[in-house]
This record gives sequence, structure tokens and C-alpha cells, in this order.
Amino acid sequence: MNKNAAAFLAKSTIKAQDLDHRRKINFNIGKYNAAVPKGQHQFPDLMSVREKAKNIKWRAIEHLDTLLEQFEKQITARGAQVIWAENADDALAAIEQICKAKNCTSVVKSKSMVTEEIHLNHFLESKGIESVETDLGEYIQQLDGEPPYHIVTPAMHKSKEDVAKLFANKLGVPSGLTPAEITQIARAKLRKKYTAAQIGITGANFILADIGGIALTENEGNARLTTAWPKTHIAIVGIEKVLPSVNDLPLFWPLLASYGTGQQVTVYNSIITGPKQPHEANGPEEMYVILLDNGRTHLLANSKAREALYCIRCGACLNACPVYKNIGGHSYNTTYSGPIGSVITPHLKGMTEYQHLSFASSLCGNCTQVCPVRINLHELLLENRYESVLEGNSSLTERLAWKAWKTASLHRKMMNTGNGALKNKIVNQLFKKWSQHRSPLQFADKTFNELWQQQTPQTPS
Repeated sequence: MNKNAAAFLAKSTIKAQDLDHRRKINFNIGKYNAAVPKGQHQFPDLMSVREKAKNIKWRAIEHLDTLLEQFEKQITARGAQVIWAENADDALAAIEQICKAKNCTSVVKSKSMVTEEIHLNHFLESKGIESVETDLGEYIQQLDGEPPYHIVTPAMHKSKEDVAKLFANKLGVPSGLTPAEITQIARAKLRKKYTAAQIGITGANFILADIGGIALTENEGNARLTTAWPKTHIAIVGIEKVLPSVNDLPLFWPLLASYGTGQQVTVYNSIITGPKQPHEANGPEEMYVILLDNGRTHLLANSKAREALYCIRCGACLNACPVYKNIGGHSYNTTYSGPIGSVITPHLKGMTEYQHLSFASSLCGNCTQVCPVRINLHELLLENRYESVLEGNSSLTERLAWKAWKTASLHRKMMNTGNGALKNKIVNQLFKKWSQHRSPLQFADKTFNELWQQQTPQTPS
């Protein structure tokens, strides 16, 4: 077992028994479950909307190369610079070069999972540059020295009492503050950061190929401030975020909002097509768009798994997953947790090191059921398991055990032999790890085949 798998088992074992954690998550996801159906009422035929969205993303991913080139041509025509980053090191090197050219000492950031993926905050701090998260949930996590717990709700695992205590410890404010008071304190502190920062960094919810723009959707307005105040704007975007046309947004913005937070549409929706133009009064003087691969083309090359690139990062599959709700987002020890993280991480970071994530699933199919773009997540988890075995990542003991199981399963007399106590003893001894965290396997005294023969006596032919 590699160190990543061992760490996952250790963390998930502890967290699964944490009843306080379970209470907080059930409370917060309960709020989500109550809101999402209301947001979905805006769609008269929800299944048709989801199918249309999937088809658009299918077209985008199948024509990814030409659409990205179209995006680059359009946005560079208005003065933006596009940087193609093959991996995290390339992206970080490009950001460092920009920061040096601008004599940057302070950066403000809006919420972005891609920046978490490349560990941007840690990198900037190592270079002596202050990097401040401006999304409230991300700001809370940054104060606590933790990565995001959830794709959409970074501090989902914290109660309002936890946040109040954190603010009192880290910011020296009175303890026991209400959520409204906490928000006002964060707003007052962050406003000063916007005006002091030389560079604003964002992600993007979507890349718009036809007009050469990035689309941002948010509820706090911090992304707008991040792109408006600093003189330089850097957008870091995974290449899979492309949409063919700006005309796709009237579908994808409401779909993302309804599945992500239960809203009909989020509060602030922006399309940015480059730096400030000569006739414009506001906006950054320079804009850079970093298109990040970081393993995505490896996923694209897999004809079955590439469907995972349709993901719009709504977080619905996390909220639906019984495993995620029990072990928590941090147990995965990856940027992307839950079902979608378990599907894409082995392809982005290596099957050998991260195959265990695809086995951390009940395969109940709830993730597939709730996905707004109808990604067959549970089938892709099975496909990952299959690929991991083909790559030789299973042990000799495991392969022999399954071979014995297959041999027995194909012979009725062997399946009917030793039912009850004998079969229980043999199988539970062979699969000791199964009962470490589960009840021992219990076989019936008689198989269905034996019961059928008993109830339906064979008549001579």
C-alpha cells in the first residue's frame, strides 16, 4: 500500500467516527438539499436541459483544440496575453515572472480550484508575496491553514461557532460573533487588500471560445473587485472549461447555480474579454490567461474517461455521496474530492498512487443521478478500477483470490459446498481486511439454487 492510500485509510477511519463532524455536514447538506429542488423548478423539463448541457460539453471536449485556439485568437486581439501551461510548474513560473515584472508584493484572489490544484498560495508566500483569499469561505480556510473542504463550499465542515472562535483567535475580535458580524469584519479587512494589491488572480467558470472571454459566476462580488482594482489580472483556467459560444451561458449559468447552491442564478455574473480598452473607464491595464493542462490531455486521450471533463464543478456529486458525507473532504488528500475527484485524480496524478480513490465508493449511482451534465460517474469509477488492474496495480494475493472466486462461481457444486458456518469461516479468513471496518461476511445455510430445488422438485423427463 502506498503512502497516499495509507493516509486516506487513516484519515477516513478517524473522520467516519467523528459524530460532531457528521452532525455539521448533515446540517449543511440538509440546507442544500432543501434549496436545490427550488432552484431546479425554473426548468420545465430538467432532463432535457441536462441532456442538452451534456451534448454541448461533448462537442466542446471533442473539439477542444480548435475551440481553445479560437479563444486565444479572439482574446489576444483585444490585448490579453494567453500562456499555455503544460503542468503546475509551468503555470507557477509564468505567474512568478509576471509578479517580478510588476514588482508585486501583494495579490488578491477570488475562489479558484485550479489555483488550489497548483498550490499557488504556498508558492507566492515562498516568494515573499502576500496572497489573500477574498471569498469568505476560502478566507476562513486560509486563516485556519486548511485547504478547501468542498468544491463550492470551502468551509462546509465548520459551524458558525467554529468560525467565530477562529476569528477571535486569528484576528483578535470579540468571541461569539454572529455570522453577520463575522461577514462585516471580513469585508472591512478585505477591502483594504483590494486597493493595495498589484495583481488580482481569478479562475474561470467557463471559457467562451467564440467571443474570446472568460465567464465568472459568484455570490459575493469579490471576483469583480479582484479584477477591477489591481492593474493586472491573471486568470488561471483548466483547458476543459471551454464552451463553444457565449450563447451557451443562458443554459450553463442557471444550471450551475441551481445544482451548486439551489439558486436560480448566482448574484454576480461577469464576462471578461480582455484588459481595459481605450474607451473604457474601468478594468485592469493588463490581462493574462493561463490555460492549464496538468494532466487533462491524458484524461482526454482516454476515450471512456474523457467524459469526466464535462464537469462544471457544481459539487452536487459530493453532496449526494454517502462516502464523502462520512469521511469528509480532507480525507481524500487531493484538490478534488468526492466522486468527481475519485474519477479524475487517478488520471491527473497517476493511477498507481491514487487508484484507491476509485475503490472508495459504494457504487450506489447517486452521483450520476444528480450530475447536471449527466456524467456516468459510478461507471467511470468502475472503469478506473478495471484500468488499475490492467496496469498491474493489484497484488498477487488479490489476483489469486479473485481467480479462486471466479472458479467457484462458475461451478454450481462448488458454490453449494460448505454453506453456512464452514463457508463463513473460510471466506472471512481469506478476506481479513474486509472485516476490519465491516461486519464479517455471513453466508446463508442454503443457496438460492438449493432452495429452488427444494421448493420445485425435479420431475423425471
